[in-house]
Amino acid sequence: MTAKNIRDDLRDIRYFYSRKELFDKTASSVGTNIIFEKVEKYNQVICLAPPRLYDVYVSIYLQNNTQESLADKLGYSVEYVSMLHTQLINFLRKNIEIKEER
Repeated sequence: MTAKNIRDDLRDIRYFYSRKELFDKTASSVGTNIIFEKVEKYNQVICLAPPRLYDVYVSIYLQNNTQESLADKLGYSVEYVSMLHTQLINFLRKNIEIKEER
């Protein structure tokens, strides 16, 4: 899995959480979207992450913050949040590959 694949998945996950109410509401009448499987896979892996990476994941992808707004909320520089985000991508890539090998 490439970093681009991870970023694409995270973009879908972010969209899902921004529209979660719609997905939940329509699941019983239309059926569940494949995004539910992807969200579950990423949520299982992120639970293994160091606290700061977990926080970045939750803050950006579940709470729909930008890196800039998160930096402001936490009192970090944008560069530091960007570095944490890169670490998050690498962590996810490594651990999703391990999970898929099992």
